[in-house]
Amino acid sequence: MVLAFCIPLASCENNGDGHTLRGREYNYYVLKESNSAGVLTDLFSLLDAETSSGEGRFAIVREIANEYIKAKEYNRLINFLTSWVDRHPEDPYNSYYLFMSAYAYKEKEAYPMAALYFDRIVKNYPDLDLSPVRNESIHLVSLKQLIELTSKPEQQVEYYQALISRFSDKIDFGVAYFMLGQAYEKIGEWDAAIQSYTQFLPYFNTQIPGFADALGYAKQLVDFNDSLKNWTYESLPALTGAVKAAIDSGSGAQIARIRARVGFFARSWEQEKTEGSGMAEFNFSDFIAGNRIRYQAELDSSSNANEAYLRTWGWSQYISVWYLYFRKIYFPSDPEIHGRWEWAGIYYGEKL
Repeated sequence: MVLAFCIPLASCENNGDGHTLRGREYNYYVLKESNSAGVLTDLFSLLDAETSSGEGRFAIVREIANEYIKAKEYNRLINFLTSWVDRHPEDPYNSYYLFMSAYAYKEKEAYPMAALYFDRIVKNYPDLDLSPVRNESIHLVSLKQLIELTSKPEQQVEYYQALISRFSDKIDFGVAYFMLGQAYEKIGEWDAAIQSYTQFLPYFNTQIPGFADALGYAKQLVDFNDSLKNWTYESLPALTGAVKAAIDSGSGAQIARIRARVGFFARSWEQEKTEGSGMAEFNFSDFIAGNRIRYQAELDSSSNANEAYLRTWGWSQYISVWYLYFRKIYFPSDPEIHGRWEWAGIYYGEKL
């Protein structure tokens, strides 16, 4: 590409810096056989005559780029803009030119290259207003694009941290903190993940795309992290044995001591997990008194290595059958707890 452009109808003389369009270059950049040829010829002539590095030159370069965009000539657009940046490192609008190049790569579905340029903008070039009318920052939009384009959690952590630290007045903190927690989880940084989820909790009304119960998920992890975890059992047989013994005792208090203190639920099979369980004041004694509770000798056949169900009955004249739900604890933050078992909830009624 060129620094300054001289575009006669056939060939051009060197303008002193060794950067001119000749022959094939002329045909390539001016799209000689297209409807844009006349417009591009005029624009390159104007650019060649422009000596300042201010808004006048920027307007011309931008219009040339727009002509390529209208013609969907993305390769020419990228060649033109990236070469311009390489040859004009002092140009104050290089962030904008690289931004247009990144979007051209996106249009070509060359997503890794698009991400490379968005990253280059954020790390190596000053910020500019992409749209002064909307006060839209190129760095802000580039970071959002990078989050969308990258699948590497280490990079997602970096980009979400940049969003939170640099653009606190222009982002949804709820989304940023929750997704930062997700990224930390993926790289095994559990303390940082818990901290991010803790920061997310005040934004409980935030809707997180793809997470129907983001609040419940984050609250469960934070509360579990802060709890004593003294209701957990080393193995599923140990847990089911304790539950059966408590039922045989006929003591509501003994049964209650075994259930999980965090996230314990009681719902019908039809209820969604996000509907809540209303377990804060649940009293087993109300169901034990005057009733003989029985349980299946073996776990339900749908049980597996991570979840298990025990069919019980006799709890109430309205809903006699309860399936007690046990699950293996997933909590890598604490190796002593990770992999243990807890009684996590109750499903009312026969299985569907």
